[in-house]
Amino acid sequence: MNKPTKVVSLSQISYRWANDISPTLKFDQLDINRSEHLFIKGPSGSGKSTLLGLLTGIITPQNGKVQILDTDISTLKQNQRDKFRADHIGYIFQQFNLLPYLSMIDNVILPCHFSSIRKKNVGGELRKTATQLLKRLHLDEKLLNKPIVELSIGQQQRVAAARALIGRPELLIADEPTSSLDFDNRTAFIELLMEEAELAKSTLIFVSHDPTLESMFDRSIQLNDLNEQAITLAMGAK
Repeated sequence: MNKPTKVVSLSQISYRWANDISPTLKFDQLDINRSEHLFIKGPSGSGKSTLLGLLTGIITPQNGKVQILDTDISTLKQNQRDKFRADHIGYIFQQFNLLPYLSMIDNVILPCHFSSIRKKNVGGELRKTATQLLKRLHLDEKLLNKPIVELSIGQQQRVAAARALIGRPELLIADEPTSSLDFDNRTAFIELLMEEAELAKSTLIFVSHDPTLESMFDRSIQLNDLNEQAITLAMGAK
């Protein structure tokens, strides 16, 4: 049988913030396969945000290789990494990062204005596709032209998911997107997110400190275990 295709491969990674004595992240290897749903857990301060920064090219490691979709993004210039992220990565931010002066539907189609690849994947029916996506995420069509500030937190969350999903990016990253929801709404949101990721054949990386969500995913990683060497170094420095 053929081995699963890797979408993400991080090797010999070391990243240290300027004022830190020891690395925030230091590990040998992390591979993530195509269409995999991966849960990454860890307490505050374990390096989750740093890992997401590396995966999206917002930051680059001092040592090591960050390969996304067969591209070593750590070797790209900042503007090239920005373009790569816009074309291939859908990101659901913890605080959603929606534009308050735009309507719900205009927030969703925004990535397609920055990426010709994602716009092409939609196939010319941009607003229609966005509307269908929002409806599948249980958002009423009557809300399409409502400003973001008039929506509830739960509605904003689903708009953020639709924005990340539009144009079928190969990699979907969710950073603590359910932290403000109760258990029932949290579970329903993740199920919807997974359904949409499967339809788009996207790889889903979901980062959270909540271990109760872990069983919903194909695989889970404890960041402290992955980052054991860095933790050992930090303890030795005390």
